[in-house]
Order: sequence, then C-alpha cells, then structure tokens
Amino acid sequence: MRWILALLIVLSVGANELAAQGKGKGIRLWNLTSATISDFQLSPAGKNDWGPNQTLNDKDKEVDHDERLRISGVEPGRYDAKVGYRGARHCFVRDIEIKADAVFSIADKDLKDCNK
Repeated sequence: MRWILALLIVLSVGANELAAQGKGKGIRLWNLTSATISDFQLSPAGKNDWGPNQTLNDKDKEVDHDERLRISGVEPGRYDAKVGYRGARHCFVRDIEIKADAVFSIADKDLKDCNK
C-alpha cells in the first residue's frame, strides 16, 4: 500500500512540474541601452498601432539598464517598439522578432529616429 501512495506522490509532483514548464517564463525585454526606459510600447511591424506602456508591468514603473521586463498581452511575431526615456526623449526600434517564452533585447545601436 505504501508503494502505491509513493507512486501517486511521484506522479503528482511530475505532473505539477510539467504544468509549470508549459507556462514558461513569458516574453521579456532586456534593456541593454545605456539609460533607464520609462515608456515601452509595441506595435505590429509597420502598423503604428501602439499598445499600452509595458513599463507599468514593473514594480517601479521603469526599466533600468541591464534589467528585464515581463511583456504582457503580446503574441509572438514581428513588432516595432517605441522606447521612451525621462525628459520626453523617444526612439524607435523597427522589426523586432519576439518569440514565445523568450528574451529579446534593445541596445543603443538599435535605437532609430530619436527626438531630443
């Protein structure tokens, strides 16, 4: 009888681990720019249909250099990003490939069409 109980426990733990793996870590942005991002919006590539400010997902509402940010409400695909910094400076990053449960990064060299 004990071996049946032990088997049930092992099967239950294994099922929970598989369920956790199925959820994945989600899509995450890795800020490799030299400044703190205060606004980050995505649009399907070439559409200029900007979604919500993803930095609001962060506890301090900003993404520091070398910090990662969980992205919500976005399906895998190709996107443009509007990246905002303190002082109303905005830049764009075009045609980012976003994959499920993966990290994508933005670096200074990726920033285009910045205003001052």
